[in-house]
Amino acid sequence: MRVSGFFYSLKVGIINIWKNKLFSTASIATMTACIFLFGLFYAIVANFQSMVKNVEEGVAITVFFEDGISEEQVQAIGQAISLQKEDVLRYRYISAEAAWEDYKMQYFGGDEEAAEGYGDDNPLKDSDSYEIFLSDVSRQAELVSYLESLAGVREVKQSETVANMLTDFNRLVGYVSMGIIMILFAVATFLISNTVSVGITVRKEEIAIMKLIGASDFFVQAPFYVEGIMIGLIGSILPMFILYIMYGRLIRFITEKFSFLNNLMTFLAVDDVFRILVPVAVVLGIGIGFVGSALTIRKHLKV
Repeated sequence: MRVSGFFYSLKVGIINIWKNKLFSTASIATMTACIFLFGLFYAIVANFQSMVKNVEEGVAITVFFEDGISEEQVQAIGQAISLQKEDVLRYRYISAEAAWEDYKMQYFGGDEEAAEGYGDDNPLKDSDSYEIFLSDVSRQAELVSYLESLAGVREVKQSETVANMLTDFNRLVGYVSMGIIMILFAVATFLISNTVSVGITVRKEEIAIMKLIGASDFFVQAPFYVEGIMIGLIGSILPMFILYIMYGRLIRFITEKFSFLNNLMTFLAVDDVFRILVPVAVVLGIGIGFVGSALTIRKHLKV
């Protein structure tokens, strides 16, 4: 398309939106509502997933060694663990002495006399271990199987119930997100399709004349593509401004009025959420506008 043709299509597309103000406003409002709900849902899900990720990073696998294992074998097991970079977020070696000190702090805190009753006898003398934290808790079973196959490993303890719960939760969130996006996509596409359909009906005589004087199919169709894309673009930018202001104020309100939640959960910063949300919302809005226009043109505009 020539530059003049591009600006012609842009001008006619904007004029169509203005002429069909009622339908255009309804489409933009519907698109705004859909993208707003999508953005709101995304912000909630992103925060939940961030919190779940923090919980996942606290889920540990503990590897215990066989009796009489040498220092070289312990280091070999550590080296084997370090090679599992995709599954292992971090790991650390815990000696029997350190394990006993942690145990005393946890169970005998404030009762030093009870701990002193053990004297120099360490009841956890055979509890040297590696504590492993996972980058993806859903891969815990595979990592446990690998660890159990290593020479010198006596036992591998895992949090299977917690891992399954977190994995199922992430799967559920994924299914719900996909379902909501599909519903919003269908509703917005339907409204934009109706708006473009009205524009085609109003300009049928003009389109017929353009075809008679040799206008190409794309030249005739382009303004309607512009119309749908503009509606989608406007309808995606507006809710982003609203959400950006609302999200920041809501997080500040919650953290100030419910300070006890600060110890239980950490909300994502505004920039962390909208760095991904804004381009996704704009692309989604433009895509819905284009698809809505394309479907209508194919159905009503036989050129």
